[in-house]
Amino acid sequence: MPRNLDILHLIVQSYIETGEPVASRTISRRLGSRLSPASVRNVMADLYDEGFLMQPHTSAGRVPTEKAFRSYVQSLARARLLATEFQRLREELSQAETVEARVQRSSRMLTEMTRGIGIAAAIPTLGQVLEQVELLALSEKRVLMVVVTRDHIVRNRVITLDEPIRERELESIRNYINQNFSGWTLPELHAELARRLAHESALYDSVLKRLNTLHARGLLDFESSPEIHLEGASNLVGLDLHLTHEKLRDLFRTLEEKKRILQMLQRFLEQPEGEVAVQVGLGEAHPSMRELSLIGVNLVLAGGLAAKIAVLGPIRMNYEKAISAVLHMGQAFQSLPE
Repeated sequence: MPRNLDILHLIVQSYIETGEPVASRTISRRLGSRLSPASVRNVMADLYDEGFLMQPHTSAGRVPTEKAFRSYVQSLARARLLATEFQRLREELSQAETVEARVQRSSRMLTEMTRGIGIAAAIPTLGQVLEQVELLALSEKRVLMVVVTRDHIVRNRVITLDEPIRERELESIRNYINQNFSGWTLPELHAELARRLAHESALYDSVLKRLNTLHARGLLDFESSPEIHLEGASNLVGLDLHLTHEKLRDLFRTLEEKKRILQMLQRFLEQPEGEVAVQVGLGEAHPSMRELSLIGVNLVLAGGLAAKIAVLGPIRMNYEKAISAVLHMGQAFQSLPE
């Protein structure tokens, strides 16, 4: 019944604000006394039987369950994107020149906007395409190798050679790779480069001989690992999450594991691109996360790079504010040019 849902959502709102069991008299006052406390109690009894409310102890108040929070979140209208807020976020993100820097900055900005835990992840696509290579001599035998792919992921590595290498030689190798392989996928590039280096003529080509040395030291051999940033875990300190000290330590250890965070994002953020997903209660991910909720969106960025933007917070978080923050951040992130 619509009336029952209205009362349920008022109970959830009251619980978010106070953290205390909600009494029928409180809801009656919020309704402007349109319903007496006795009538509200009858509705609350029905909601209790349906699994939306629980009674933590012998007090007259009731506490919403995860089922109640899910109903409340579904009732929230999609947050309207404000042009001024969108522009502010876009301008701040645009100051970061790489995807990695934007991912890090967006997680920090989400934390500032919601006082929750901001999470941002950039996930490389399969078959990444080479944009360009840069080789810089740090000393006679040390070289900085920088590889940029079309999805705007930048990887770098410092290697030490057995023999000195001149700047002019590095420039020749860089030009050879960029002129011959820009636009190739990394797997295709590796296969073709290995074929060329194995050819007898490579023994007499000074550029290929030097290239072979760098290739053997890991040039272009970069794992396509996700870029994940999480900010604001300290905001959980002081929240009443009903966790023992041991379980609270487990929670912080869990948040430090990037692999587990990525698994959580992939498991609970399954909505189509741009649609907000809300998961109330994360006990399935880890027992210590039972009283946490996740709000996030999936994005496809320029160059085909996949990204996930999310806020992690207590079940009693301000959902309207968090949903609005995630939507604005996602739109701003996605709007930036390559």
